[in-house]
Amino acid sequence: MTTFSELDLIEPLMRALNAENYTKPTPIQEQSIPYLLEGRDLLGVAQTGTGKTAAFVLPMLQRLSAKTEDGRPKSCHPRALILAPTRELAVQIGDSVRSYGQFMHIGSTNIFGGAPIGKQIRALERGVDIVVATPGRLIDLINQRKLFLDQVSIFVLDEADRMLDMGFVKDVKKIASLVNRKRQTLLFSATMPPEVGYLAEGLLSDPIRVEVAAQSTTAERVNQRIMFVEKGNKRDLLSDLMQNDEIVRALVFTRTKHGANKVATHLEHHKVSTGVIHGNKSQTARQNALNNFKKGKHRVLVATDIAARGIDVDGVTHVINFDLPNLPENYVHRIGRTARAGAAGEAISFCDHEERAYLFDIEKATRQKISVDIDHDFHEPSIANAGIKTAKAAKAKMDRENLEKQKARQQQRRKKWTSKSKTGNKNPTSGKPNYSGNRSSEQGKGGIAKTSSGAGKGFRPTKQSNARRNNRSSA
Repeated sequence: MTTFSELDLIEPLMRALNAENYTKPTPIQEQSIPYLLEGRDLLGVAQTGTGKTAAFVLPMLQRLSAKTEDGRPKSCHPRALILAPTRELAVQIGDSVRSYGQFMHIGSTNIFGGAPIGKQIRALERGVDIVVATPGRLIDLINQRKLFLDQVSIFVLDEADRMLDMGFVKDVKKIASLVNRKRQTLLFSATMPPEVGYLAEGLLSDPIRVEVAAQSTTAERVNQRIMFVEKGNKRDLLSDLMQNDEIVRALVFTRTKHGANKVATHLEHHKVSTGVIHGNKSQTARQNALNNFKKGKHRVLVATDIAARGIDVDGVTHVINFDLPNLPENYVHRIGRTARAGAAGEAISFCDHEERAYLFDIEKATRQKISVDIDHDFHEPSIANAGIKTAKAAKAKMDRENLEKQKARQQQRRKKWTSKSKTGNKNPTSGKPNYSGNRSSEQGKGGIAKTSSGAGKGFRPTKQSNARRNNRSSA
């Protein structure tokens, strides 16, 4: 089977594909679409850039269009739900739904944090067929009774591995429990760790499994190399690399949001046009940075792993791992952002003492040795020659330091909340209540504001609630 015309797609979809100059399905599309048109559940494993989105959007649109007897969807009752881990990925999927469905009367909307909730509620009230959402905002709307999932007949969970990494597993299970049981469920993932397999067992019914690439294998057309460098010299090495005119459009990955900001500032100081996206940026700022990168206004886009899952940009010539990821699956996903659509690409990774163990894990998981580049001014032989024991010791030291920092932050938060609960609405100097007009109806005795969970004086957030709030703010 070599063309879309052989997949029994309806005429409006074929017209949309022709308008986008798509004639041949990718392997994941070729293997998935026939089963999805039959209404089967599916577990799809494919690397980024292989066409997973079209593999589930095309049959979804066709199956929804066939249910004409149901008429328009009811207000706040969509007929299909696509769940994505990040805002960027939700926007990308939403664009694909509109592009492939441009000649069909099927409505869709995006639901995610960082955007005005009133506009999203109004779209739901008008009635839409497809909702593309991130878990946090979706649950907010469900709790406000602005969205109901009992009419959803097609449920798609995209990038399931990243969803679990971000701590959304409880949210995903809650959402799945609210969806109509007589549904078609699709789960797509770039990698398939055991945790994703356990989730699939609970969500899918007699699924077809489609896997078009070996797990934890890197894209064949990506030329990979590693540069051993001291941690303090990474930014200087990066600015030196950017003097190479062959680096036309580069994605730079960092481990932290703060690190992303520092790298972007350093590159801008060296006259390299740079955008940055991470969870602390507003949705508008993230979308503007991504659009400028697509249009070529930014030569470099600095990103964290969480934000990068929605990046779908053609013509990325280089991926630069400023910080090596601690999971081999993330390395595979990062470098998959280049060498798309048959083009070649290059992946350059910086490795310091503390990251040497990560490199061992990546090479073991991908079953290949990454070539070492010593042709730069910051090469550090001691890192290159470090054995596995030395590398693991350095990694353990870094893990201990990170744990100590995390404990210090938690202790600081506890002190802050304890101080608030003791003083309440009192003047910290006189100890007397501050009466600045009528007390709010949302306040309890002593001026302690009551929260939506009913907590009052002495309330302290749990570790789990902090983790969920931090993860949702990144989505």
